[in-house]
Amino acid sequence: MRLLSPVDTMFIRMESQRTPMHIGGLLTFTLPDGAGDEFTRDLHRSFSQLQFLPHPFNSVVSGTVLPEWKPVEPDPEYHVRLSALPQPGTDVQLAELVARLHGNPLDLTRPLWEAHIIEGLSGHRFAMYFKAHHCAVDGMGAVNTIKKWLSTDPDRYEPMPTVAPPSEDSPGMATKVATTSVSRVANGLTASGEIARKLVGMGRGANSSVRAALNTPRTPFNTKLTQHRRLAVQELELPRLKAVATATGTTVNDVTLAACGGAVRRYLMEFGELPDKSLMASVPVGWDRDEDTLNAATGFVCPLATTESDVLKRLAIINNATSRGKRELLAMSPNALEHYTLIGLLPLAVGQRTGALTMIPPLFNFTVSNVVLSKQPLYLHGARLDWVAPMSFLCDGYGLNITLVGYTDKVVLGFVGCRDTIPHLQKLAVYAGEALTELEQAITSS
Repeated sequence: MRLLSPVDTMFIRMESQRTPMHIGGLLTFTLPDGAGDEFTRDLHRSFSQLQFLPHPFNSVVSGTVLPEWKPVEPDPEYHVRLSALPQPGTDVQLAELVARLHGNPLDLTRPLWEAHIIEGLSGHRFAMYFKAHHCAVDGMGAVNTIKKWLSTDPDRYEPMPTVAPPSEDSPGMATKVATTSVSRVANGLTASGEIARKLVGMGRGANSSVRAALNTPRTPFNTKLTQHRRLAVQELELPRLKAVATATGTTVNDVTLAACGGAVRRYLMEFGELPDKSLMASVPVGWDRDEDTLNAATGFVCPLATTESDVLKRLAIINNATSRGKRELLAMSPNALEHYTLIGLLPLAVGQRTGALTMIPPLFNFTVSNVVLSKQPLYLHGARLDWVAPMSFLCDGYGLNITLVGYTDKVVLGFVGCRDTIPHLQKLAVYAGEALTELEQAITSS
């Protein structure tokens, strides 16, 4: 058995019926030429062999004081499911189905993942929805897992990769727990000193992410949630994002943040809910991980300049904040970064467990994260991957999440919101696309 890390344990502690702590991805594929109905059935059978399961997808969480991963034999009929849309299924119907699936918590007594293969999609396509608990994987880990299933060769049929079977319990588990506990205490003491020194500088001057978090306004996104979810998707062309970034001396990530900022500004203005202080986004930053590290990301708070009507000034403010935020975080050691993540998660976890999360001031308004899948087209048993819509978790007080996945020459934005507190979520996706156009027009006319 292996102990969960403190960060992984925190995500388990935050789990509730209304706020399940899993992340997911919706992938759509174009069937190979000549493929019939048997293709998705064969794919379902291939996945049901469960030969591709790395740790911890072959384990359950056991224990309460010091949770650990206990190896088990997963049930393929439970974890790998075949679903169908009424032909010809539309993208709207697909999004509705996956939003319902995403709102259902995972069974914590089983390995914490599900794979749904969905047939019946129009345009000679099918889809796959994969979800896993955040204690078992983060966004980058999920992308790395999915990439192992795919190939860059459209003509090569690759069986699912085989991994080692679950190992038996170690007879020295008690000793391992004691050693790990002592090590964690020592690491925590070392990290505390480093973080304390860093926080002094991080709280000073302009573009301070620490000060930004303390000035977060409350918005309609920051309320108590229900279990039900919505999904909206926007696809942005990478060359357009790069052109804006090059013309303004910023980055592609800055431009996408500015598009998201423009979208929420317009959305809240329509409802008369735009605060007189800038909205704040939590921006995750990953660091190098080893094979035993399941969550390796922390984050900083970035102002989205939603009080600024000039789109280029908004982009410049975002660039200044992200440049400083990433520089300060990446100057920390991995040990300090892990404990900095714990510090950031602690008020969320405590507030979630006590029900006080919507009563205390928010530390940010929503999260905007990004990962890169591949610059090359990828294939699953010869079927071309068209796009990936990422889906993250929500918790009380934080009812909107935006996750970006870069794939080939596009960036796909997945907007996940609480169905009952954020009406017309699709507007945010549409407005993000139009905000990119506004940036292009501003550059042309400047």
